[in-house]
Amino acid sequence: MTVAKSMNLETLKIEPTKIETGETTAAQVERDLREAIIRLDLAPGSRLSEQEIASRLGVSRQPVREALIALGKSKLVEIRPNRGTVVVRISARQMMEARFVREAIEVAVARRASESFDTWTRRKIDNILERQKLAMTDHDHNAFRREDEQFHIAIAEGAGCGLAWNAISDIKAHMDRVCNLQLRNPASMNSLIEQHEKIVAAIDARNADAAADAMRSHLNGILNDLPQIEADNRELFE
Repeated sequence: MTVAKSMNLETLKIEPTKIETGETTAAQVERDLREAIIRLDLAPGSRLSEQEIASRLGVSRQPVREALIALGKSKLVEIRPNRGTVVVRISARQMMEARFVREAIEVAVARRASESFDTWTRRKIDNILERQKLAMTDHDHNAFRREDEQFHIAIAEGAGCGLAWNAISDIKAHMDRVCNLQLRNPASMNSLIEQHEKIVAAIDARNADAAADAMRSHLNGILNDLPQIEADNRELFE
């Protein structure tokens, strides 16, 4: 039986929570913890302490408890009655399910984007791609992943399908942890940029089939790397 590790506050690289307009403290704590889990700063198998997290963030235990319940619903943590809360190990099955849902939605979004796309958002995408290239040069895979998310958000918004992204933003965390491991290989960043550029080129050309194919290929790419990622990081997977 695997024994859960205690939470290491030295690796919990999240900033003290600040009150932001329109966002509750619990939502902020959830966002920060979700990001720490995705970055693997809170490693799979780590045991989480409400009190330690509350002290780290300078908040009461109640919003931390609410945040952990929300993360439990997303299946990123497991709340064990009388035994504490643990970050769940990466599930290849859940990752593949999340990828399936993303493909169904984002391929349709790519088709819509090729029919009509907001001009301002199109210019924004150029800036995102430049920041991705800078992150690749700096070997900053966390920054690269954040820009990757901004790229997909921009595609949805530019196509007038912002709600489509909302539908997958929760489940994509199961892909994001694997993506984080994938991006530790510098060659992966260059490949992903090329795939992004191919998607944008198809949208610019108003070629719906090419845009759909490029998006599908992009989202399927992680499946090719999954066996090696899992083999290299067995302690992080179920």
